[in-house]
Amino acid sequence: MTKSKYLRTALLCLFCVSSGFALQEPAKPDNTATNKRDRQPGAVTADKQKMNAVDRTLTARIRRAVMADKSISTYGHNVKIISRDGVVTLKGPVKSSEEVNNIVGKATTITGDATKVVNEMSVAQ
Repeated sequence: MTKSKYLRTALLCLFCVSSGFALQEPAKPDNTATNKRDRQPGAVTADKQKMNAVDRTLTARIRRAVMADKSISTYGHNVKIISRDGVVTLKGPVKSSEEVNNIVGKATTITGDATKVVNEMSVAQ
């Protein structure tokens, strides 16, 4: 290593250490409340998705409709869609209440019945 490369490396290390950059860990998301909710008996989680053709098709149609809407945020595109015996549960954070209404509307249109859509989405802070 040349003297100038050594000096640059030493200065960079000094800068990182003095600024705390190298010592700071990113804040981890606190999903404790969500995890507790999902452990409740009867809670609908992604592993409860039925694998029969009707429920798989229903989930796929809703997912396609959500993904096709480019006005929906990445949060909204990642919402969990779980179908069980024709009843669809929507879970996860989205960016706004308008986005909640948009996604619920798509699911309701596809299921054909508002009583078959369970909204468990939340608006992210």
